Amino acid sequence: MGEHIAVLANPHAGKGRGAHAAAAAVEGLRAAGVDVRAYAGESPEDTARLAMQALSEEPAALVVVGGDGTLSGILELLIRNTVPVALVAAGTGNDLARALDLPRDDPGAAALLAVRGTPRSIDVGEVRSDIGTRLFLTVAALGFDAKVSDRTNRLRWPRGVLRYYLALLIELARLRPMAFRLSVDEESPWDAPGTLIAVGNTASYGGGMPVCVGAEADDGLLDVVHVRPIGRLRLILLFPSLLRARHLERREVAHRRARSVTVSAPGLVVYADGELVGAGTATISLRPAAITVLVPSEA
Repeated sequence: MGEHIAVLANPHAGKGRGAHAAAAAVEGLRAAGVDVRAYAGESPEDTARLAMQALSEEPAALVVVGGDGTLSGILELLIRNTVPVALVAAGTGNDLARALDLPRDDPGAAALLAVRGTPRSIDVGEVRSDIGTRLFLTVAALGFDAKVSDRTNRLRWPRGVLRYYLALLIELARLRPMAFRLSVDEESPWDAPGTLIAVGNTASYGGGMPVCVGAEADDGLLDVVHVRPIGRLRLILLFPSLLRARHLERREVAHRRARSVTVSAPGLVVYADGELVGAGTATISLRPAAITVLVPSEA
């Protein structure tokens, strides 16, 4: 393995914050005397191609500048390699960085973990469904929250966060219980109608909403949160509890840990790390200790 550090950036992450973060990351590493080779992808396909090139040159570490989706898009490549990863969070949610206590407002400090960080092996989530196999890092959302993400992606107007709010209002108006059929580990399937199911490798999604509070990225287990059928008002009233990480105490919320969960429902879609990762019948499991991330020594 070489002595250089590879920096792979998504300059479009976080509405353009990726470009600034990449420049700060490279500057910080070079100021520390590190030999840096920088790559900037212009699309997910380009990023994957450049990741393959960067890894083929055997860097001591790979610094990925972008959001959770940027990193999840190259997970198959990372799993097949032993190169440790330092994440410079430059996306919208940055929930993986939050879970691993990585610097989220200092790209230079985050990049320097490539030479000063402590290796931590973390699990990678896997979704096998009617659209194939996809990998994820944070929380797989099924139900109301996944429909909001799907609606947001399909809307062409307005731009920015207003599009998300419009999608939220549309799906809230269309709120209906989903006829989930659920199977956990080796148990027989059962009907589990509900508003949403969240399956977490880490605790939060959406930029810090701790839906799977207590989930750890390296415990070999998924946290499964099931919200039973509730009306619009009760769903709205659930959000303050969610933001305070107190929602698991409510009677309409069930929580358990598992190694695998299979979910089906008419019209089911699954979103994770900001991307569509499943549809139809989905089996969600883990690849334990699949990649190594460089984290602060006290993390």
